[in-house]
Amino acid sequence: MFETLKNAFKVKEIRKKLIITLLLLLVYRLGCYIPIPGLDNSVFSGMVEGNNFLNLMNSVTGGALANGTLFALGIGPYINSSIIVQLLCVGIPALERLTKQGEEGKKKIAAITRWLTLALAIIQAVGVVIAFGNSGEEDSISSQVLALFGNQRWLVYIYMIILYSAGAMLTMWLGERITEYGVGNGISLIIFLGIISTAGMTLFIDPIQQAVAGTFEIGSVISLILFVIIAVVIFGAIVAVDLAERRIPVQYAKQVKGRKMYGGQSTVIPIKISGSGVMPLIFAFAIISLPDLIMGLFWDGYSTSWYAQNISNGQGPWGWVYILVLCLLIFAFSFFYAQIQFNPEDISKSIQQNGGFIPGIRPGRPTADYLKKISNRITLFGAIFLSLVAFVPSFAFSFAGNQYVNVFSTTGILIVVSVALEFDKQLQSQLMMKNYKGFLK
Repeated sequence: MFETLKNAFKVKEIRKKLIITLLLLLVYRLGCYIPIPGLDNSVFSGMVEGNNFLNLMNSVTGGALANGTLFALGIGPYINSSIIVQLLCVGIPALERLTKQGEEGKKKIAAITRWLTLALAIIQAVGVVIAFGNSGEEDSISSQVLALFGNQRWLVYIYMIILYSAGAMLTMWLGERITEYGVGNGISLIIFLGIISTAGMTLFIDPIQQAVAGTFEIGSVISLILFVIIAVVIFGAIVAVDLAERRIPVQYAKQVKGRKMYGGQSTVIPIKISGSGVMPLIFAFAIISLPDLIMGLFWDGYSTSWYAQNISNGQGPWGWVYILVLCLLIFAFSFFYAQIQFNPEDISKSIQQNGGFIPGIRPGRPTADYLKKISNRITLFGAIFLSLVAFVPSFAFSFAGNQYVNVFSTTGILIVVSVALEFDKQLQSQLMMKNYKGFLK
């Protein structure tokens, strides 16, 4: 990957795209440190602490949510909107037709996604404001801001909702501009940057602050080295599984059309073990964290409740219930998302229409059944892999010290790996296009 980056900077056009990408990502990170005027940011840190769902959102935003800054919502509303629209395109015939209308259909779906992003941003901003209002901190809003709005706290809350919604829409706009003028998928790169920033605070900024304060110990160095070794092993294992795939051979028969002969070549259908990516984990964690989110926002005594102390986070005597439900949700969403991404009937029909066949399998229904059986088996192993990823990294990181357990969230590890690999592929494809000389030279 480093060799690819080195070669990319040698090409003027790709270098320009990389610089644009870096500048837009810098703008996003600056927005993560712009405070909302007149608000006490420490209140947001208390809101995030102890809430699974808010902790996940905070790690994706690079700590912006815990600081209550302009980009506190981050890219979350756009991600949720994209997932909802993607699922609706499967169930609603009108949206399904748009997906088959080429570039014009994509533009309409993108417009629907943007409007839904705005709606979700407002809803999430309202939830944040409700939690802010229930924090019990009467001095969390400065007197100057209250005076500006005539000492009406509800007007201050509307002001907060507008700013946070605008921050989410601006984040979406930055992501789309990176996709259009930069390299790679802008939304994925923003998420990637947020996760890396959160990890960097624990791994680099905190030790530097401790060294300046004179509280840094030799034991901390040993823990940091041990964490790096464990992280390299885990990331290496995830990369190996992420790149693994089952290749199903397909043979195309020779066809004579006019005076030319077509076909006769062999190809493969690649089915990845982790084809669903991180989506099943996001769905599973979002659903299982929903009770924490709702009760944490609207119930002041939730932290001392029986559920929070015995089931939540998989800790306590009933923690096995949390783990079991999470694994079942991961398996359910893995198979659900695999059916959305890989349709054996459509692939079988496409192979048959182009005069192809899988060696040893008859065309038509037998081919569809064979592909479905292979897909189910691979999805099963993919679900087992995701279930292990949900628990093993945190357990392994605990050997380096409790302060490193949450450096990388479960979904964060998979997102970092997948985005880094995809970015590398994008650079390699653009380098290949620039180096291609054609057949006439």
